[in-house]
Amino acid sequence: MWGRLKLRALAALSRLTRSVVGAHVRALIVATPHGVFAVDPADQGVGRRLRRDGAYAEHELAGLSALLRPTDRLLIVGAHLGALAVPLARQCQAVMALEPNPDTFELLNWNLSLNAVSNCRTLQVAANDSGGTLRFLKSAANSGGSKRLPKVADWRYHFDAPVEVSVPAARLDDLLAGESFDVVLMDIEGSEYFALKGMPGLLAHCRHLVVEFLPHHMSLVAGVTVPEFLATIPPRFVRLSVPSTGQQVGRDDFNAVLSDMMRQGQCDDGIIFSAE
Repeated sequence: MWGRLKLRALAALSRLTRSVVGAHVRALIVATPHGVFAVDPADQGVGRRLRRDGAYAEHELAGLSALLRPTDRLLIVGAHLGALAVPLARQCQAVMALEPNPDTFELLNWNLSLNAVSNCRTLQVAANDSGGTLRFLKSAANSGGSKRLPKVADWRYHFDAPVEVSVPAARLDDLLAGESFDVVLMDIEGSEYFALKGMPGLLAHCRHLVVEFLPHHMSLVAGVTVPEFLATIPPRFVRLSVPSTGQQVGRDDFNAVLSDMMRQGQCDDGIIFSAE
């Protein structure tokens, strides 16, 4: 009950903010230690945290920074408005940032320009296991929660009456043929399974794969089990780290650890599969 009330309150706050700032205000400029960012004034997720705190996911950013080397090429699948892409681009050789939401993609490009980031390319596309188009829900109150049309129409994905749109989709092995990346960061709200199925070639060359892990996304958005998800992780990845619990295990224990997290409904901003 509390979860429903909280999300309804966020939706109401988003609508109120939009009415106060005016329908024609596309973005507000926020100053942070990592640069300046254009954020949607009505967004109650990442945008609200940047507006209120001047920071977003500092602990996650620190963990990702520790994985990167100056010569690395980084692939961000689900870059949102660039709160991670902008600072991480300063720590590696090159970044490829993918974002399917057309509204957020616009903010991403603005933020790269505002911060004079010259080593980051962007594509507006949904990572998938096939090409074509994808039915996609644009969340009004939490743009970071926008996602592919879930397998199950759970209330958590429809609390703010998201608009359904069609977005371009692609297998990343096809879209990025001939390219390679040292680190892959993926935060795509339940599309991880499908994205990973479409990129075995890219995974054959990366050193670290960082994937958001939300049990309800796996079961309700993707409709897959932990073993099905793990079948997309190549054997070359021999270690799993779970930052939220401090666990580090070998491949033989991947299923046990993630299945336990599924049973407990335990989330993590980015579990790390490592090939070394």
